[in-house]
Amino acid sequence: MTPALQGLLTIAIGVSGCVGYFYLSNQFLDKVLFPPRGPNAGRNINRANLIRPWLFLFPALAALGLYLAYPVVETLRLSLTERVPGGGYRWVGLDNYTQMAAEPKFWEAMRNNMFWLIVVPAMSTAFGLLVAQLTDRIRWGNFAKSLIFMPMAISFVGASVIWKLVYDARPAEQDQIGILNALYIFFGGTEPNTWLTIPFWNSFFLMVVLIWIQTGFAMVILSAALRGIPEETIEAAILDGANPFQIFFRIKVPQIKTTILVVWTTITITVLKVFDIVFAMTNGQWETQVLANYMYDKLFRANDWGVGSASAMVIMLLVAPILVWNVRNARKEME
Repeated sequence: MTPALQGLLTIAIGVSGCVGYFYLSNQFLDKVLFPPRGPNAGRNINRANLIRPWLFLFPALAALGLYLAYPVVETLRLSLTERVPGGGYRWVGLDNYTQMAAEPKFWEAMRNNMFWLIVVPAMSTAFGLLVAQLTDRIRWGNFAKSLIFMPMAISFVGASVIWKLVYDARPAEQDQIGILNALYIFFGGTEPNTWLTIPFWNSFFLMVVLIWIQTGFAMVILSAALRGIPEETIEAAILDGANPFQIFFRIKVPQIKTTILVVWTTITITVLKVFDIVFAMTNGQWETQVLANYMYDKLFRANDWGVGSASAMVIMLLVAPILVWNVRNARKEME
């Protein structure tokens, strides 16, 4: 069976299975469990209406339990155990966390993640807000937005390959295919640089890739927020003699502050889980290690499931408070 046919068959089975589940479960509820007839018809109808929403929620709850809750519990268990030679596991408590905290690579990953958290959300949000404001003022703004949003359609690995070519370095006697080195040589540089091997600065070169991708996301959300600002407030500011900078920073930005924070925290969550870019471009070498790449190395290269699971729990603990705060703010905004 070809992959295309297999995919179509999977979709057909999945859709028909969902339709069959909802139809048969409702039939069972109305015809067998709580039939709307007899002396208790009214009570049966009320009971059926109380249970019916749970029939629709059950597949989602089951999927969340299977693919989210169970992996979290199992990862926590693995982080508190170690493999025993010959098979099985042995309880070791917090030993894996102690071992992880004693490794320099873990603290390198933590330090780099902090750098990413400081730079990427701030730059992506700032560039997205700037582009959203400027493109709303030009005739071909929608075309410009399409170009800036386009990197969002590229996978992280695909974007990494593109930027790896940008940073490419060839011997000095050869033509440089990397744009950065070509410009560097053109403006007087003597030797091409291997940009991704320069400690400290190479992390910023990697961050550029994620900023390039996330700016489009920030632009779309913030552009919608800017268009939702009442025109009356802007007109009143103009009549009071406010210049464009004052209108932007004192009128527009305060009114979309909540949206800016949501965009910021959403990008922050993405940054905490960043893996593809580092894996594809440096594989964590030259002091570019991040937490997700460290976890991958421990789990699938060192085959150390205990420490690898412990690092996964650290990532989850870092992401969870930001995610909860983001959801709470979204609910307040809806209210």
